[in-house]
Parts: sequence; structure tokens; C-alpha cells
Amino acid sequence: MTATAVAATGALVIAGCSSGSSAQNIDESAPKDLKGTVSLWHFFTGREAGVVKSAVAGFEKANPGVTVDIHAGQDDEKLQKAISSGQNIDVGLSYSTAIVGSFCSSGAFRDLTPYIDRDKVDLSDIPKAVRGYTAYKGKRCTLPALADVSALMYNKAAFAKAGITSPPKTLDELKTDALQLTTYNADGSIKQLGFNPLIDFYENSPEHWAPMIDGRWLDSKGNSVIGTSAAWKKLITWQKDFVDEIGYDKLKAFTSGLGQEFAADNAFQTGQVAMQIDGEYRTAFIKDQKPDLDYGTAPTPVMAGLGHYGSTYIAGNVAGIAKGSEHPELAWALLKYLSTNTDAQVTMANGLKNIPTITSALESPKLEVDENYKTFVDVAGNADTMTSPGTADGAAYIGTFTKFWQAYQEDGGNLDQKLQQLDQDIDNANQLAGP
Repeated sequence: MTATAVAATGALVIAGCSSGSSAQNIDESAPKDLKGTVSLWHFFTGREAGVVKSAVAGFEKANPGVTVDIHAGQDDEKLQKAISSGQNIDVGLSYSTAIVGSFCSSGAFRDLTPYIDRDKVDLSDIPKAVRGYTAYKGKRCTLPALADVSALMYNKAAFAKAGITSPPKTLDELKTDALQLTTYNADGSIKQLGFNPLIDFYENSPEHWAPMIDGRWLDSKGNSVIGTSAAWKKLITWQKDFVDEIGYDKLKAFTSGLGQEFAADNAFQTGQVAMQIDGEYRTAFIKDQKPDLDYGTAPTPVMAGLGHYGSTYIAGNVAGIAKGSEHPELAWALLKYLSTNTDAQVTMANGLKNIPTITSALESPKLEVDENYKTFVDVAGNADTMTSPGTADGAAYIGTFTKFWQAYQEDGGNLDQKLQQLDQDIDNANQLAGP
């Protein structure tokens, strides 16, 4: 899921839902002979929908009495409306961790804890950061179903031409290499950019840059700590200085002429940008759209003394049982299979080239891992890998922070005052959203 799409879903809130679904009664023991039809709503389409179907086939084979009625192409907005209107949805698969706070607090998704406790499901196989973004204030209403992580991608041919022998590990090295790789046309406009520092370029976002400084978002009370963070201030200052050194207007002009992120003319794939922060899915796009591209991957560079090199930001797909499910036991069995079965996760990861969200799948010999994809697998399993906390308004604070940063990189001004206002804006929005 792209940063832009996550920000767009930041304000997604389920209205008019009762939280009573968390107290549902369940059987004392899991049914041994499952029979019936259970529905699965997910957002994938085309080839990717076929991958999900193949994983579901494994569930149906293990449970011959169960048929899964798959509804593909159902985005979060459609899922929200269907649940709110009381449609019979059993399992809903979302592309955004941003919905967890609103779906858990409103009761749109059922509390899974009774099922987890009854069936003694060991959640320790799920990495810590992933366990974090699939629950909200101690209530677990979702389980993970693959994730996205970010890392650095670099053009090996451009590196060799510039005499750079290895990818940067620190932000100072990143800037030095980027300026060395940047070339200009006779009129002074950018011809090739070493690294695009603009926050609104492709996957450049506060979330994907947070590991550079081990950036934190909210305190235990849900109040923003961004504005009072010396680390965030240093990162924003570093980025603004980088932008100013090349020129904001020059960067915007160059960026406006680049291809779309998920099209074949993606700027990294065409060689117009030599380095970029991107997700593991880019390896699949390159294989399909630019198979002859000579590139490498490495962990995201960090600010010396602040970030943990080798870590990343992780977020991804989450799934839950809708409050109106008429077949909750079947729904739980399907959800548990897709989220905790090693083979199911490997099947989806191999087909979608996203990252498994259980350690057993990350370490499975069946997982198809080449050199470039391995970087993403490694950073996903790093102990310092981080995520962002959910809120009742769908983590809207990330969108607020992004807009702040986009404005600051252009206009500058008194950073301390602007950061103070940012905290106030986030805190006011969180208070209006409720618990």
C-alpha cells in the first residue's frame, strides 16, 4: 500500500457501529467438522486476486465441507459501507493499517481475543511491530495478512559511473552520493537526480522516513510528540537543507515530468532517479516492467546516532471478522488460516511479493527469495523495525504531518513554532475523534 493511499484512508471512520460485538459468546471449543459457506471480501483484482484465490484453495482443501465465497475488488470504502449497512460479511481484508483504530473502537470488527484464547493461538510468531499495528488500545480486532516494508533501491550502473562502491548507510552519505549522482542539462535543469528529497515524491513520507531517526509519534495518552522531538526536528532540517541545496522549484519541475509510481515509466526504472526509498513490491514491478535493470537494495540510511540501520517501517494488510457475520466460527477458521498458517502466507507472499507477517513464513525454505527481495525480508524481521500507532480517526495524524512537511519544504519559516502548531492540530483532532 502506498503512502499516498494510506494518508487518503487516514480519516476513514466507521459511523454508527455498536461496540457490543466485542462481547459475543463463542463455543467453548472450536468446531471439529466445519461446514457451510463463508464470505471473504478483499481489495485485490486481476492477477493478484488469483493469488488470494490459490491461498483460499488451501483452506478449502483442509476443510472440504467449507466453501469460500470470494468478493474481490472491495476497497476499504466499500467494506466500510457494507459493514455499516449490516450486510452479511464474514471476513474483511483491508489494505491499510490506518483502519484498525476506527474498526476496533467502533466494533465494526469483532474482538478476536476470545477465539485466540480458546484456541491457544501463539501470537509470538507474529513480529512485535506487526502485533502492534493489528490491535488498538489492547483490543485485537484484526490479524495481519502480509505487509509492506521500505528500503533503499539504487542503480548499480549509475553508482559505477560515479565511482560509488557501496550504498549509503547514513543520511550524510546519502546526500553526498545523491549530489554526486545528480546531473544537469545545459539550461541548469535536472537531467538525472541522485535522490529526490521531496516528501511528496512516490514513497517519501513521514512513515517511511521515521526509521531514519527512530521517530516516535504519540505518547501513552495519545498526544503528539512530533513537535517536541529533537530527532524529528533534525530530520526535517536535514531534508529542508537538502531541498534548498538543489532548489525547490528545480526539484518540483523535474518531479512533475516523471512517470507515475506504479507505471512502467517509474523514475527509478527509467534511470531518471538513481536512488529511492521503496517497498518490496517494486522488485516484482521491475521483474515485469524492466527486467534488464541493474539495481541493488539495502536498508534505509539513518541519521548517525539516532536511527537503527537495518530496521524499517512496516505496515500492511489486516483482516477481521465483521460485526454482522452470520458464520463467525467459519470466519474465524478462515481468518486464522490466512494469518497464521505458514504455507498460506508463503503462497501469498510468493505470488504478491509482499512480506509475510509470521516469522515461520519469513524463514520458510519455500519462500522465494532473491538477493534484492532478501533485503526486505531481513529488515522486516529486524528487532528495531517500527510502525505507527492507530487512532480512532484512522491515524489521521500521519496525513496532518505529511501536509505540514510538504508546506515546510517549500516555504520554510520558524520551524519551532510550526512544530508546536502541528502538535496542537494533531491533539485537537484526536480529542474530537474520541477514545
